[in-house]
Amino acid sequence: MSTPNVFEGEVAFDVPSAGKPCKTWYKVVGTIRTNRPLVALHGGPGIPHDYLEVLSGLASTYDIPVIFYDQIGNGLSTHLPEKNGDITFWGDKLWLDELDNLLVHLGIQDDYALIGHSWGGMLGARHAALQPKGLKQLIIADAPADMHDWVAAQNELKTRLPQDVQDLITKHENARTWEHKEYQESNLIFSKQFLCRLEKWPDMMLKSMGWLEKDPTVYHTVNGPSEFNITGPLKDWTVVPDLPKIKASTLLLNGRYDEAQDSVMVPFFKYIPMVKWVTFAESAHMPHLEETERYLQVVGSFLKYE
Repeated sequence: MSTPNVFEGEVAFDVPSAGKPCKTWYKVVGTIRTNRPLVALHGGPGIPHDYLEVLSGLASTYDIPVIFYDQIGNGLSTHLPEKNGDITFWGDKLWLDELDNLLVHLGIQDDYALIGHSWGGMLGARHAALQPKGLKQLIIADAPADMHDWVAAQNELKTRLPQDVQDLITKHENARTWEHKEYQESNLIFSKQFLCRLEKWPDMMLKSMGWLEKDPTVYHTVNGPSEFNITGPLKDWTVVPDLPKIKASTLLLNGRYDEAQDSVMVPFFKYIPMVKWVTFAESAHMPHLEETERYLQVVGSFLKYE
């Protein structure tokens, strides 16, 4: 097992409505010219790439170059807290344009694969439905095709919690007291069951989630205060009508205890022409962290041999 090369950089991203220069931070693990590179789209929206860095194992084990980046408003890329609450600024087109800009900058726009986790899977599906000529393989991990299905799934999962926890969540949702300690603690109980079931959450995951406290602009504007209460423009988001347009060979991934229950992923399986689906039996929303070895085997085999 060789140690892959690692390169970090920034690319200018022209966003006239931002009112200031913007840049996208990225990291390449491996050598782009050896094999088809895999671009990783992180979730949230608002949780940067760090929690996905276990995917670097694809570079050392399968010689698949992996490209991580922080979407604008996140992590090491340009932050725009002055755009908090501006739903006309934050949207699919912004991040689709940013992805295209990065692909061209790296010179891989004619041959690449994508893996998108959660919100990243939604963005990846939207990108793929535009039929970019260079996208050869798509992995949609733990993501909904329609946000109404997502909210329904979260509310069903909530019923599996102890009744007193359910009552506290409902109480603070109704009172809109989302910052209350009781509400935060109740959400953590939910997350321990359906976000990540590891007894100790990995540092890379905590690092990513820590950005929500540093700068909640993107998550609070686009999503809302919680997974149960989608108040931003994502509340009506759907890619279902466009799924038949996806031409790339597609792999779906989720966990048995996932926030992305089977019900939210069924439309991908039903409407994408070339698709297969793998569910991780011991995982919630982070199977890449909860069952890392098998996850890398499944993803590596798909990218290398299909």
